[in-house]
Amino acid sequence: MKNVGFLSFGHYQAVPGSQTRTAGDVLLQSIDLAVAAEEIGIDGAYFRVHHFARQLASPFPLLAAVGARTSRIEIGTGVIDMRYENPLAMAEDAAAADLISGGRLELGISRGSPETALRGYESFGHVPAEGSTDADMARQHTEIFRHAIAGEGVAVSDPKMTGRQVPLPIMPQAPGLSDRIWWGSGTRATAEWTAQQGMNLMSSTLLTEDTGVPFDELQLEQIQRYKAAWATAGWEREPRVSVSRSVIPLLDAQDRAYFGERSGEDQLGHLDGGIARFGKSYVGEPDALAEELARDVAVREADSLLLTVPNQLGVAYNARLLAALAEHVLPAIGWKPRS
Repeated sequence: MKNVGFLSFGHYQAVPGSQTRTAGDVLLQSIDLAVAAEEIGIDGAYFRVHHFARQLASPFPLLAAVGARTSRIEIGTGVIDMRYENPLAMAEDAAAADLISGGRLELGISRGSPETALRGYESFGHVPAEGSTDADMARQHTEIFRHAIAGEGVAVSDPKMTGRQVPLPIMPQAPGLSDRIWWGSGTRATAEWTAQQGMNLMSSTLLTEDTGVPFDELQLEQIQRYKAAWATAGWEREPRVSVSRSVIPLLDAQDRAYFGERSGEDQLGHLDGGIARFGKSYVGEPDALAEELARDVAVREADSLLLTVPNQLGVAYNARLLAALAEHVLPAIGWKPRS
């Protein structure tokens, strides 16, 4: 059976209609929505991370708070930009959040995406080494972080204090966290790299390449190439794969006013100097949505589905949306509520 979670981009702004007018609003409502989602039977609460924007930026206090208020659902990110991270400090924060939740942290990370700030990571003290790129730096930070959460020594003890010189791991350690790291991949090639590194695959509603086929078929190929590379690498555990979708059931006139009457189409655009394909939004009557989502070949291939939510419409609206999806739409892809 598939896992289904919600993914919030954590927007806040004092504009008409917004229920998240301040950063405090979006943080507290994120916790409340996670609690509501768990009561509905949804499997996970995931949050996007952005810097220099009116969005969620510092994930670990939020993840720890969600972990303390819930008991069953996965809690995670989709995704953290590793260009900005001190990998050892991040390892400590991630381990603490995971321990508070009882081992439910599912951490999505990536090399980052286009953003408002010009080389914003440099303002955080991270500058790529001469001859390397910001993407290289993100992967280097990731390597250090993964070594740290695996318990490897990342410093040496001072003989004056300990009587000997031995490798020291970061503390605390969170058992099993190493297997719960996901890489946000936007191409088929980076999906293969993700498998070679032994990380789970997180694929969104955007791929930074295009072959002319529908989005779900291109994403299916990405997932299949990931799984093939995983098998070739010989990892012992089973990998996990998630895809994201925007799925809006139309229940009343208010929904139609917000989102229109029907699903859109894939869109093409330019991103990172090339053509990118954006997956369509699913909008419609619940029964029609169920049939449409069941035909999505990438959703069928993945084991986890992250549903993006319009967080600025507030907790009550999004809880109603998730409940409608749980009752009328998600059973069509083989999902049942958890208890």
